[in-house]
Amino acid sequence: MPIQTLTTIDETRSYVARARAEGKRVALVPTMGALHAGHLELVRVAREHADVVIASLFVNPLQFGPHEDLARYPRMPQADTEQLIVLGVEAVFMPSVEEMYPDGGRSATLVTAGHLGTVLEGRSRPGHYDGVLTVVAKLFSIVQPDAAMFGEKDAQQLFLVRRMVRDLNLPLTIVGVPTVREADGLALSSRNAMLSKGERQDARALSRALEAAGSAADRGVEAMLAAAQSVFQSDSGVQLDYLAVVDPGTFAFAGEQHHGPVQVLIAARVGTVRLIDNLVTVIP
Repeated sequence: MPIQTLTTIDETRSYVARARAEGKRVALVPTMGALHAGHLELVRVAREHADVVIASLFVNPLQFGPHEDLARYPRMPQADTEQLIVLGVEAVFMPSVEEMYPDGGRSATLVTAGHLGTVLEGRSRPGHYDGVLTVVAKLFSIVQPDAAMFGEKDAQQLFLVRRMVRDLNLPLTIVGVPTVREADGLALSSRNAMLSKGERQDARALSRALEAAGSAADRGVEAMLAAAQSVFQSDSGVQLDYLAVVDPGTFAFAGEQHHGPVQVLIAARVGTVRLIDNLVTVIP
């Protein structure tokens, strides 16, 4: 059956209504396009949770700051659609900015991430998570899926989306999908395509730093941070943005006396490209 290309909110709602009338479960895979193996893993997991998989391809302007790479963000809808066809995706939602935001590409009503939207990624990218939560809430309202898939690479985003679903009593399940990595450990990202060959080698420092932090977990939070820092100090091609250890259940910063699960979060700039990664481990 050919893939359905949906460009308006009304036709998307009608498509989902027909699927529901047939008793089918619907899963949503929200993306900004430029699909790679990480996105395709989200699709494969979605297939396990639903009869109908809808992928959205929408570069959301609300989550880009004034000095960020909105214009440079790769857009390749035809290639993306071809990959989704291979995986048997039933429909792709590709709205215009005007369809999603009729008031000039902005939105007067925002879903706020609160305090957690101002730390870590939120501190480096003010307003980013308000933009993310707003577009995700709109997608949930439009598609009304039974489940939605998000990658674990953006740990803060996944935490905030789950919290929004809980706080707003939205009737769907959020499924976190493990990070897909290159053979050398670099987490897959659409932004990897912007790296030069030399920068691509430098970017490996992020996963090496996570490995170093994980190896030091038995010595506590400070030792984990020091081990990761040492990797960046030896790599002049990477500019560290932040490095933190948090409690994955609350996203509060973990203190030296913390024991149990922790999540190491890293963001760094390699050339002009900003990358993030994380690792979950346990302090015994």
